[in-house]
Amino acid sequence: MQKEDQHNLYKELKDIITKSVISIKNKAKSWSYGYNEKYDLIVISKSGQIENIILINGLKIALPKAPLKIHKRDSAKKEQYWERIEFPKELNKIKSIFQWHDAPSSFKNIWVDYIEKEFDRREEGFWFYNNGLKTYITGSHYMYLQWTKIDIGYPNFREANRLFYLYWEACKADNRSFGICYLKIRRSGFSYMGSEECANIATISKDSRIGILSKTGADAKKMFTDKVVPISNNYPFFFKPVQDGMDKPKTELAFRVPASKITKKNMYSEEIDLVEGLDTTIDWKNTGDNSYDGEKLNY
Repeated sequence: MQKEDQHNLYKELKDIITKSVISIKNKAKSWSYGYNEKYDLIVISKSGQIENIILINGLKIALPKAPLKIHKRDSAKKEQYWERIEFPKELNKIKSIFQWHDAPSSFKNIWVDYIEKEFDRREEGFWFYNNGLKTYITGSHYMYLQWTKIDIGYPNFREANRLFYLYWEACKADNRSFGICYLKIRRSGFSYMGSEECANIATISKDSRIGILSKTGADAKKMFTDKVVPISNNYPFFFKPVQDGMDKPKTELAFRVPASKITKKNMYSEEIDLVEGLDTTIDWKNTGDNSYDGEKLNY
């Protein structure tokens, strides 16, 4: 990192890769998610295409190529900003994936495109116009803004949070990274962002474990019970995996198929509906030198 860049948290980089190279690789969709050693940058695009390259805290990050159609709240520039898209009232009556399966095909055909679009935004991120500027947020940031209830309702869009999520996505994509040492101010919303990431990662990961530590065990427990569990419970039905145990657990949130008793009547039945679970858990531990020592954590 050059000396004059040391105090620039964020800026756009120009001409570090020629437009012709970007165009050729975009056409072939050959930009791989992760660290690109040849150009010394981290690609956080999952479409195989990139556009802008930015610098955050000395880390070069290639953003996805913007789609032709970008969400626009209003045609007037001053009225363009983030606004949460309300959940369709017609889907409020569906509380679980089992109810969805039992719903009439005519009903499901109306909403399947909406649900698939939400999964795409969760995976690839979301573009919208913000005061006339094409603005990209990662899938995790979208889940935070669109689907995470916090103490004030739903979060406001903050540019500082957008930069954090871009940097965090780069850390997840970069196989050289062990994570972030992040110095934050109070009341920045980070506890809710961290809780959202716990719930978001856990509900899309198989055979994984997400652990929580804080200043004290009481703090870790409070984050689990007051933030992580409610965030997960408030997800729409299509983002909720099969869950074992109570809906408001105190120690472990388990996304696995509940155990059932095997009897003479059901052990040979071929009509049992086999439900697949993620076998993923979120839990917390008392803060100590050996907490989670020797245990494999995803996050």
